[in-house]
Amino acid sequence: MLYKTLVLLYEKLDSTSKRLEKTYHISQLIRETGKDDLPLIILMVQGKMYPEWEETKIGVSSKLVVKAINKATGISEKDIEAEWKKQGDLGLVAEHLIKKKKQSSLFPKSLSVKNVFENIRGLSSLGGKGSVDRKLAAMSELFINATPKEAKYIARTLVDNLRIGIGKGTLRDAIIWAYFTEKLGIKYDPEKISIEVDDREKYNEVVELIRRGYDLTNDFGKVAVLLKERGLRGLDEIELKVGTPINPMLYQKAEDIDDAFKTVGKPAAFEYKLDGFRMQIHKKGRQVNIYTRRLENVTSQFPEVADFVMGFAKAESLILDAEAVGYDPETKKYLPFQAISQRIKRKYDIDEMAEKFPVEVNVFDIMHYDGKSLLDEPFRKRRAILEKAVLQKQQKIVLAKQIITEDAEKAQKFYEESLKMGEEGVMAKNLEGIYKPGSRAGYGVKIKSILEPLDLVIVAAEYGEGKRSGWLSSFILACSDNGELKEIGKVSTGLKELDNEEGTTFREMTGLLKPLITEPRGKYVKVRPEIVIEVGYEEIQKSVNYSSGYALRFPRFLRLRTDEKTVDDINTLEDVERLYQKQRGRDK
Repeated sequence: MLYKTLVLLYEKLDSTSKRLEKTYHISQLIRETGKDDLPLIILMVQGKMYPEWEETKIGVSSKLVVKAINKATGISEKDIEAEWKKQGDLGLVAEHLIKKKKQSSLFPKSLSVKNVFENIRGLSSLGGKGSVDRKLAAMSELFINATPKEAKYIARTLVDNLRIGIGKGTLRDAIIWAYFTEKLGIKYDPEKISIEVDDREKYNEVVELIRRGYDLTNDFGKVAVLLKERGLRGLDEIELKVGTPINPMLYQKAEDIDDAFKTVGKPAAFEYKLDGFRMQIHKKGRQVNIYTRRLENVTSQFPEVADFVMGFAKAESLILDAEAVGYDPETKKYLPFQAISQRIKRKYDIDEMAEKFPVEVNVFDIMHYDGKSLLDEPFRKRRAILEKAVLQKQQKIVLAKQIITEDAEKAQKFYEESLKMGEEGVMAKNLEGIYKPGSRAGYGVKIKSILEPLDLVIVAAEYGEGKRSGWLSSFILACSDNGELKEIGKVSTGLKELDNEEGTTFREMTGLLKPLITEPRGKYVKVRPEIVIEVGYEEIQKSVNYSSGYALRFPRFLRLRTDEKTVDDINTLEDVERLYQKQRGRDK
């Protein structure tokens, strides 16, 4: 497939904010794509070169892309950077400058999707002496042969900022529309931008099957190829595989113990809910891999955890679901998540950090044991296997503290005991529940003592004045509404002004957001929606000032969630509406 065909899709996606319209356009290209190009197309529509969970990165900076444009066009880096500052988008800069250059270029070679994919992906393998020159040569060759529109999206892909707003739900639905339009009676009306489905029940079944396939692989390309070749039967080939992280099972919130019993049934297992860092731990032979909730590989950042697993897990192969909790090396008391969060991105002084901020691994589930998947086994059996598989050692690796009861008073006492210990609350679990990756299926709930905070994404910010001059100090927040981001308020409290204060500072937040700026407007800047934060508030109010229709009263920054959650994981408008109805008796 020619790259210009994919670029045409990019342009269509860039021209609309309507999720259904995006879904339709992607589905049309997927339908026309052969199986060899299909995995490439699926990744490139997301602006990626590798599945989410792979550690490998392209490894080029914006400055290096500027040099490549310079090499391809002959236009000075100074002029390119001036244009970049003016446009705020390196893709538009590449398009504009390549257009000028193309007036004197003859017979450029047509780029294929495979050309572009292999060229960009190949950048990640270039290292050592002379690697910068080789990367420049590879990138400039692409720009030399690119049309202006192609150059626009090559540049955006290189700097990991495709700017076309494609979420996982949109891509999943596009795959369904591509292969099941006739079978399910899917009718899309491009004028009304609406959809009708003859068999909605069957549609939902297909959604669940594809979601499961993705949750086990985190690779829509693999799912799409299997569907193209064998239909839904092809998904039967997807199995749990040690070394390939799966999306963790998620838990909805219960109001109290009685509400928890209504959801999970009686008797139920209750476990402490710890304020830690979720880990998915894979062991096969002498190899241990540790993944975050976002499926990032953090094995090198937590070498002691790998040692704990090797020393105390009695299995040739297993996959564990766990919470790593920081503790004070002197008092041995648990610490809040923020205390160990700085270890997640750490690349240097690993041993020193491990000594300064040690963790204890609290294991609460097991999904694979000695060659067998346990996903479809009841939680009761998984816990029994877990007790056999893990030798407990305090301050190293232990099992989540648990009671099994149908007595509300005993469960309440356990909950209160958890709070006294400084924990967040408790988890309640259905003893017969299976492990369902990525799904809030009612097999478990969490009960917390505080008003439920929201995980929201920053979509814009404003520079401060006075003491906060030079820092972004006010942050516009958004929730998700069927893949679209809807603004819900602005937060400017909860962050720290002094670098020596504990917690996230305005300086740190500014450093995170500056590389994501897409549209500067004086003091106000729009940013790429990547920084997820947890926000507390006093109340949710109706509001005409924000596109969600709601506003947060007295919002307060609680903590960064970017290391654990992506924009796909933020709270939805439906969540906000539910909380609005429940507060102050509105759910009567």
